Amino acid sequence: MARRSQRRVFFPWERKRGLLGLVGRARTRIVIGVVAVVTLILVVHGREEQAAAVRATRATITTTMGAVASWRADHPGKCPGGFGELVAGGYARDVPVDAWGRPLRVTCPGRRDTQGFDVSSDGPDGLPGGLDRVE
Repeated sequence: MARRSQRRVFFPWERKRGLLGLVGRARTRIVIGVVAVVTLILVVHGREEQAAAVRATRATITTTMGAVASWRADHPGKCPGGFGELVAGGYARDVPVDAWGRPLRVTCPGRRDTQGFDVSSDGPDGLPGGLDRVE
Protein backbone atom coordinates (compact mmCIF):
# COMPACT_ATOMS: atom_id res chain seq x y z
CA MET A 1 0.00 0.00 0.00
CA ALA A 2 1.38 3.35 -1.00
CA ARG A 3 1.39 6.14 1.48
CA ARG A 4 -0.41 9.23 0.50
CA SER A 5 0.97 12.57 1.41
CA GLN A 6 -1.29 14.24 3.84
CA ARG A 7 -2.10 17.84 3.26
CA ARG A 8 -2.98 20.05 6.14
CA VAL A 9 -4.77 23.33 6.11
CA PHE A 10 -2.84 26.09 7.91
CA PHE A 11 -4.40 29.18 9.28
CA PRO A 12 -2.30 32.39 9.09
CA TRP A 13 -1.60 32.41 12.84
CA GLU A 14 -0.34 28.84 12.69
CA ARG A 15 2.36 29.37 10.06
CA LYS A 16 4.39 32.12 11.70
CA ARG A 17 6.20 31.03 14.80
CA GLY A 18 8.89 32.60 16.93
CA LEU A 19 10.15 36.16 17.15
CA LEU A 20 10.28 36.76 13.40
CA GLY A 21 6.71 35.59 13.10
CA LEU A 22 5.66 37.96 15.85
CA VAL A 23 7.34 40.95 14.17
CA GLY A 24 5.71 40.03 10.90
CA ARG A 25 2.21 40.41 12.24
CA ALA A 26 0.44 43.62 11.27
CA ARG A 27 -0.66 44.66 14.77
CA THR A 28 2.80 44.13 16.18
CA ARG A 29 4.35 46.21 13.42
CA ILE A 30 1.93 49.03 14.21
CA VAL A 31 2.75 48.89 17.93
CA ILE A 32 6.49 48.88 17.23
CA GLY A 33 6.07 51.84 14.88
CA VAL A 34 4.07 53.81 17.46
CA VAL A 35 6.63 53.09 20.19
CA ALA A 36 9.46 54.20 17.87
CA VAL A 37 7.67 57.46 17.00
CA VAL A 38 6.88 58.25 20.65
CA THR A 39 10.51 57.56 21.62
CA LEU A 40 11.75 59.85 18.85
CA ILE A 41 9.40 62.62 19.96
CA LEU A 42 10.57 62.32 23.58
CA VAL A 43 14.24 62.47 22.58
CA VAL A 44 13.72 65.52 20.36
CA HIS A 45 11.65 67.22 23.08
CA GLY A 46 14.40 66.65 25.66
CA ARG A 47 17.04 68.11 23.36
CA GLU A 48 14.88 71.13 22.60
CA GLU A 49 14.29 71.78 26.31
CA GLN A 50 18.04 71.64 26.90
CA ALA A 51 18.72 74.00 23.99
CA ALA A 52 16.05 76.43 25.23
CA ALA A 53 17.62 76.45 28.70
CA VAL A 54 21.05 77.21 27.21
CA ARG A 55 19.57 80.05 25.09
CA ALA A 56 17.85 81.55 28.15
CA THR A 57 21.07 81.32 30.15
CA ARG A 58 23.05 83.03 27.36
CA ALA A 59 20.49 85.85 27.29
CA THR A 60 20.86 86.29 31.06
CA ILE A 61 24.66 86.27 30.71
CA THR A 62 24.48 88.99 28.03
CA THR A 63 22.31 91.20 30.27
CA THR A 64 24.59 90.58 33.24
CA MET A 65 27.69 91.43 31.21
CA GLY A 66 26.16 94.83 30.47
CA ALA A 67 25.50 95.39 34.18
CA VAL A 68 29.06 94.39 35.13
CA ALA A 69 30.49 96.61 32.38
CA SER A 70 28.46 99.56 33.70
CA TRP A 71 29.64 98.86 37.25
CA ARG A 72 33.27 98.71 36.08
CA ALA A 73 32.86 101.98 34.17
CA ASP A 74 31.78 103.69 37.40
CA HIS A 75 34.51 101.96 39.47
CA PRO A 76 37.67 102.02 37.31
CA GLY A 77 40.19 99.26 37.87
CA LYS A 78 37.87 97.27 40.15
CA CYS A 79 35.71 94.24 39.72
CA PRO A 80 32.49 93.58 41.65
CA GLY A 81 32.96 91.16 44.52
CA GLY A 82 29.64 89.55 43.70
CA PHE A 83 26.28 90.24 42.19
CA GLY A 84 25.09 91.70 45.49
CA GLU A 85 27.10 94.81 44.73
CA LEU A 86 25.39 95.12 41.34
CA VAL A 87 21.97 94.88 42.96
CA ALA A 88 22.86 97.31 45.75
CA GLY A 89 24.25 99.82 43.24
CA GLY A 90 21.17 99.60 41.03
CA TYR A 91 22.97 97.98 38.09
CA ALA A 92 20.77 94.86 38.30
CA ARG A 93 17.30 94.26 39.71
CA ASP A 94 18.17 90.98 41.40
CA VAL A 95 20.93 88.39 41.48
CA PRO A 96 21.05 86.81 38.00
CA VAL A 97 20.46 83.07 37.87
CA ASP A 98 20.77 80.59 35.04
CA ALA A 99 17.95 78.46 33.63
CA TRP A 100 18.67 75.78 36.23
CA GLY A 101 18.19 78.14 39.18
CA ARG A 102 21.85 78.63 40.15
CA PRO A 103 23.55 82.04 40.35
CA LEU A 104 25.94 83.05 37.59
CA ARG A 105 29.67 83.46 38.15
CA VAL A 106 31.72 86.59 37.49
CA THR A 107 35.47 86.15 37.10
CA CYS A 108 37.99 89.01 37.11
CA PRO A 109 40.34 88.95 35.28
CA GLY A 110 38.62 86.87 32.66
CA ARG A 111 40.07 83.85 30.90
CA ARG A 112 39.27 85.29 27.48
CA ASP A 113 39.91 88.96 28.25
CA THR A 114 42.72 89.32 30.80
CA GLN A 115 41.94 93.05 31.22
CA GLY A 116 38.21 92.45 31.55
CA PHE A 117 35.85 89.92 33.09
CA ASP A 118 33.92 86.77 32.29
CA VAL A 119 30.36 85.89 33.25
CA SER A 120 29.47 82.20 33.09
CA SER A 121 27.07 79.53 34.31
CA ASP A 122 28.00 76.14 35.71
CA GLY A 123 25.55 74.49 33.33
CA PRO A 124 22.95 71.80 33.93
CA ASP A 125 25.10 69.63 36.20
CA GLY A 126 26.12 72.56 38.45
CA LEU A 127 29.79 71.56 38.62
CA PRO A 128 32.11 74.59 38.60
CA GLY A 129 34.23 74.57 35.45
CA GLY A 130 32.46 71.49 34.09
CA LEU A 131 32.36 70.58 30.43
CA ASP A 132 28.75 71.72 30.06
CA ARG A 133 29.24 75.25 31.40
CA VAL A 134 27.65 78.11 29.49
CA GLU A 135 29.70 81.21 28.73
